[in-house]
Amino acid sequence: MNKYVAFLRAINVGGNTVIKMDELRKMFELLGLDNVRTYIQSGNVIFESDEDDASALEERIERQLEEGLGKRIQLFVRTMREIMSIAEATPFHPKENETMHIVFLKSKPERKAAGALMSFKSKADDFAIRGREVYNLRRDRDNSVFSNNLVEKTLGMSGTTRNLTTLRKIVEKYSRD
Repeated sequence: MNKYVAFLRAINVGGNTVIKMDELRKMFELLGLDNVRTYIQSGNVIFESDEDDASALEERIERQLEEGLGKRIQLFVRTMREIMSIAEATPFHPKENETMHIVFLKSKPERKAAGALMSFKSKADDFAIRGREVYNLRRDRDNSVFSNNLVEKTLGMSGTTRNLTTLRKIVEKYSRD
């Protein structure tokens, strides 16, 4: 059995797409996914499946959510092993008063788009791209340009952002059970 984490994009933020976590769990269970749990209200779903193809899981779950909610919800699925690696092997090490964000993408960005994102590096923000993840180290919140929207527009693809603390808590709470 493989353990996965699905990160839903733009739910329970700003009152736009509100989904109760027990309803979300039931939708995942209807797909035959096992040991389904959610972590906080921002759309983090931990589950197990015999499926080895995370992309196929993304498509199946997105279809199920659209049928159940009448609205397309994008999500980004990673194995627990990938989440552990992302949380442990970060390119930046935030100091006090700094925050680290990871933007999950469906695919690796094209070189030109990645270069455009790197042009936003400054004293307030640093960026790195590793595979399908964009890392942001926000050193100065007041002068930071970082947002999920900036990354999406610059790269020309959808993504969803989580902070490093959330990823580490997911790993701590769910990687061993």
